[in-house]
Amino acid sequence: MNVRPRVGFHFRWAHLWALLVALFVAAPLYWMAVSSLKPLEEVGANPPTAWPETLTFENYRQAFTDNNFGRYLLNSAAVSLLATGLVLALSAFAGYALARLPLRGKSPIMVALLMISLFPTIALAAPLFLLMREVGWLNSYQGLILVYTALNIPFAIWILRNFFLQIPKEMEEVAWVDGASPVRTVLRVILPQALPGMFTAAIFTFTACWTEFLIGLTLNTADDYRTMPVGVALFGSTFTVPYGTIFAAATVSVLPIALLVLVFRRAVVSGLTSGAVKG
Repeated sequence: MNVRPRVGFHFRWAHLWALLVALFVAAPLYWMAVSSLKPLEEVGANPPTAWPETLTFENYRQAFTDNNFGRYLLNSAAVSLLATGLVLALSAFAGYALARLPLRGKSPIMVALLMISLFPTIALAAPLFLLMREVGWLNSYQGLILVYTALNIPFAIWILRNFFLQIPKEMEEVAWVDGASPVRTVLRVILPQALPGMFTAAIFTFTACWTEFLIGLTLNTADDYRTMPVGVALFGSTFTVPYGTIFAAATVSVLPIALLVLVFRRAVVSGLTSGAVKG
C-alpha cells in the first residue's frame, strides 16, 4: 500500500542530491567564466561580486594578443588530435586481439597495461627528457605526440577490449564466410559496431592530451611549441599575476572539452556502460 509514496520519496531525494552535485561541480566553472569578464580590480574585490559590475572583454584580448594564447591553443589542438588518432588506430587492433584472438598470457598483459596506465607521470619526465634530447626531438611536435600516444594507449586498450567483448562473434563468422580477411573484418564489421567505445576512448585520450602539463613543460621549452596548459601557467611575471587573463584563457580552454561531451554524451555513456558489463 505504501510502495508508491516510498518510491516517490526516494525519487525526489535522488533528484535533490543530483542537483546538489551538479551545483557543486558547476560553481567553480561559473566563477571562472564570470571572473574572466571582470576588470582586474574587481576580480580581487572583497566582498566578491557574483556578476561583473563592469563587463569587459579586455582579459580575452590580452590573452590572445599579449600572451600568444592563440598559438598555444593551436599547438595543443594539433598535438592532441594527432595523438588521439594514433591511440585509436593502435589500441583498436590491440584491444581486438586481446578480446578475440587465442593469445597466451592475456591476464598478465591486461595487468601490465593497467599498471602502466597508473604509473606516475612525474617519474617519466626525466627519462623522457634525456631520450628526446638524444634523438633531437626536444621542442618539437613529434616528441609530444609520441609520448602522449604511448601514455594513453594502455587505458584506451582497456576501454576498447571490454567493449569488443560485447560484440557477438556471429558477426565475424558471417564476414569470414563471405570471404573477408581478418583486417577487413575488423575495419568493416567490428569497428562500426564499436563506435560508442571508440568515441569514449577518443574523448578520454583527447582530454588527457589537452590538459597534460608536466611532460609538455619538460619537453617543449620554446614559446612556439608550448601547449595551452604550459602557456597559461607562464602568464604574468615575477611580481604580477594577471588573474583575469588566466581566467579568460582557462574559460576558452574548457570549451572544446565541454562541446565534445555535449555532442557525444550519448556515445560516451553507451561506451562506458557497455564496457563495464563484461571484462
